[in-house]
Amino acid sequence: MRFMIRSCFRSGGVVIGLLLLGALLSACSEERADGKSAQQDAQEPVGLAYVPWDSEIASTHLVKAVIAERLGEPVELVSVPLTALWGSIAAGDVDASVAAWLPTLQRDQRREHGDNLEILGPHLEGTRIGLAVPEYVEIDSIGELAEHRAKFDGKIIGIDPEAGIMQQTEGVLEAYELDGFQLVSGSDSTMTKVLGRAIEERRWVVVTAWTPHWKFAKWDLKYLEDPRGGFGKTERIHTLAREGLAEDRPRVHAFLERFSWEVEDMEELMLLVEQPDLSPDEAARVWMERNKGHVDQWLGE
Repeated sequence: MRFMIRSCFRSGGVVIGLLLLGALLSACSEERADGKSAQQDAQEPVGLAYVPWDSEIASTHLVKAVIAERLGEPVELVSVPLTALWGSIAAGDVDASVAAWLPTLQRDQRREHGDNLEILGPHLEGTRIGLAVPEYVEIDSIGELAEHRAKFDGKIIGIDPEAGIMQQTEGVLEAYELDGFQLVSGSDSTMTKVLGRAIEERRWVVVTAWTPHWKFAKWDLKYLEDPRGGFGKTERIHTLAREGLAEDRPRVHAFLERFSWEVEDMEELMLLVEQPDLSPDEAARVWMERNKGHVDQWLGE
């Protein structure tokens, strides 16, 4: 801008230069109709980290949609392995996450990084983890798996090998002396594909499971009873924020503090995400439109 003004004055166009100066200053200070200034346009996007599990894909895209559409701030999603989730926030590389399962599944990450970030509290309670089978499978307890190893092909279908539920399941195999079973690692997506194919063919299958998850809404499944308590207490999903977010992005921080919903809400969104004609972003916007009261409450409106 300074270069342009000097050029106008050098050419003798004093009046034109003054008019140009006024116009440029007005353009720089004037807010747009949507309330955002040029300075705000240039701000860094809010960085949201998540582990690519179906529940976290759904919740993170919803948080993105609220921040982008209702708060008018740019957002960048960062998919990370579980081992990097807490560390990326503690280091300030990203701003927040809604993917922290506590007190058990991410206990180690909390011990390592919990003092260097904010734990804003649970946004969802009533979760559960364990092993699940289709309703037609004629057993009800983890202890009964050993008697029917051949029907399950000696496999428990799991997810990401670094996930807390996989470590819990390894402990459960020892607690119930299920030496003949192999815990098969993969991903959330591959686990549900294997489960779906088995159900279509009415085969016996056992998978690592947690609530909320859309698979419980799509298929008739049941948790196997865990009398030895191998899977521990009920989990809660927490929101994490980097230190200083409240000062740098107060509206975003206030929203993340208020963000709270029910298992049924998340499963509704997860089912929308699973629809082939909707992207996760589109599914989040559909859910927001259907649940305006929730969103208004989160924003303090």
